[in-house]
Amino acid sequence: MRRRLILLLLPVAALLSVSAGFVYVQWSKGGPGSGLYSRYWSPDPVQGYWDPDNFYRSPDSVSGVFDGKLCVQCHEGITPGIVADWRASRHARGDNPVYCSNCHGSDHQQLHMPTPLVCANCHEKQHDAFLDEARYGFPSHVLAMERAVDAPHFADKPKAEVQSCVQCHSVATKCDSCHTRHRFDAAEARRSEACITCHSGPPHPDDETYFASAHGQLYLAEGKNWDWSKPLIKGNYRAPTCAYCHMDGGRHQVAHKSLWKFGLREINPHTSQNSVLRRRWIDLCSDCHEERQATQWLTELDGERKAAWHKLYQAETMLKKLRSDDLIRPSADERPDYPMGSLWPRERIGFFEGQASAFYNVSAIERDYFEMWYFDSLGAYKSAAHGDAAGVREGHRKMAASLDRIESRAGRLRQLAKTAKENELSPDLSGLWSSGAYTDHNREHN
Repeated sequence: MRRRLILLLLPVAALLSVSAGFVYVQWSKGGPGSGLYSRYWSPDPVQGYWDPDNFYRSPDSVSGVFDGKLCVQCHEGITPGIVADWRASRHARGDNPVYCSNCHGSDHQQLHMPTPLVCANCHEKQHDAFLDEARYGFPSHVLAMERAVDAPHFADKPKAEVQSCVQCHSVATKCDSCHTRHRFDAAEARRSEACITCHSGPPHPDDETYFASAHGQLYLAEGKNWDWSKPLIKGNYRAPTCAYCHMDGGRHQVAHKSLWKFGLREINPHTSQNSVLRRRWIDLCSDCHEERQATQWLTELDGERKAAWHKLYQAETMLKKLRSDDLIRPSADERPDYPMGSLWPRERIGFFEGQASAFYNVSAIERDYFEMWYFDSLGAYKSAAHGDAAGVREGHRKMAASLDRIESRAGRLRQLAKTAKENELSPDLSGLWSSGAYTDHNREHN
């Protein structure tokens, strides 16, 4: 009888737990910010432009309902540059121009910023392809904003830093990241500069690795003379740009050839899904190169990743042993909490630690690993993917140097622990990392 009662109560308890979890998630999203931690941060005014659906507020300086021609007439005096860009766009041409009111609304006290959903009213094919990225998971443009605001460190960072992140992650919430307003010219988006506005810097050095490649060198030498009005198809360009490879044919779904998951996580490149992605990669490279050569380059990329993870796993093994011997400070329960706290502080290494926590509240040796994994390894991966052989060598040189530094730090930590034990030293470290200029400032100003 007792066992039967337990078996009956188990599904009831599971159902109640799931329901409680759902209620909690919905409650947590009900704050002034957005995402899972919306109750722990509030938006600055500029957030209205990065995430207009959630935060844009129409100005109250003008009232009234106006048609498109009146909008243009007024803004020629107020914002002539915007009107000039619109007049040069396809929106302004033909018998039925797309006026300001078509995208922003007619009621000046109820204006809205054009979001992907607004653009979808006319560009349904492109919008559907953009949404289709979600089935590949992270990283992808369509999930970029969710990736930012659902990370614990988003609510913990200084606001100036948050805006720097969201400026690029807003590619998920507006189309003018790639098509500059108000011209929205496809020719602009076909140039590599449209992509490297965001795809640059240590976490994703696409710019420097592309421009260091033969493709990038040819683009720099001749690109200014190319006819950028031509579609992204074979024969139209002397060398590929970012868009030619990642948005071939004008496709607005850029995750359909994404191998190695951004280089951040080791995967099996020969699963059935990745076999499809690899075939697409080789087919595209075969636009200009022999298939055998394209296949060889992809094999070399696989080899680079295997070599990278061999180094990364050596570092992870050292850190995990230090953790198990309680030799890394601060430990998870000694770190200053994120604003939302944690019932179960966890210590993770590598992909599972990742950018969500390794930026803050960690020891020097963990930061060394983070930079090895997120900066050095990614530099090597991007170089291999873009055909920058010198960048591959430099990335692996940096990884080897990071590995040596981690090994040296690990040795010092073990020696310090041995000395402390021999001398029966056990210093009180409680509270040491719970305050400080950076932590106190964030606690007061976020």
